[in-house]
Amino acid sequence: MRFAKEAWPFVAPFSLLALAQLLRGKPKSALAAATAGTGVLLFFRDPDRSFHGDSETVIAPADGLVTAIDRIEDAALGPGEHQRIVTFLSVFDVHVQRCPVAGRVVTSDYRPGRKVAAFVEDIDQYNEAHLTVIEQADGSRVGIRQIAGLLARRVVNYLAFGDEVHRGQPLGLIKFSSRVDLLFPADWEVLVRKGDRLQNGATPVARPPEDGS
Repeated sequence: MRFAKEAWPFVAPFSLLALAQLLRGKPKSALAAATAGTGVLLFFRDPDRSFHGDSETVIAPADGLVTAIDRIEDAALGPGEHQRIVTFLSVFDVHVQRCPVAGRVVTSDYRPGRKVAAFVEDIDQYNEAHLTVIEQADGSRVGIRQIAGLLARRVVNYLAFGDEVHRGQPLGLIKFSSRVDLLFPADWEVLVRKGDRLQNGATPVARPPEDGS
């Protein structure tokens, strides 16, 4: 099991505390500190995932529960409406995100903001967030908006404008509970439903029309 490098500043204090308590002859306190540190470490787990379907299929960028599927407008992806899949990440979900498609990063935009609970419907309008837009070879654009929640301390994004990325590549993470919105063209087929649970890098969630129009 891999862990994101951002885990260690959070885990190290628990490890040092456990060692100190052990040296002081307090094994129960040491065990409690080690257990707490292990719990924090699990927030940053990064399991191996893969998808072996066709190259056009969009895969889930995040683990979690699909809480909404709707349509919105976002100028960063172009004019008109775009479909949106909203995924809520609880404290028990994997918090690493992965690229849902291959292509070139044409937008990498961080926005500071509030930290309202991630299950509130319109937090994408004012919470801390980072929008990544990936343009595919055919010109279609897919957006991933990482949104901080009530417990989230920071949105982390690994990508920059102009980066060439492959599907399944690490995109970033959100520290503790949060939400991830996936945006894609309005005429693409949605492969999941509200209430489904997703796995980043593995669950197919959308695909372009069969005729390629």
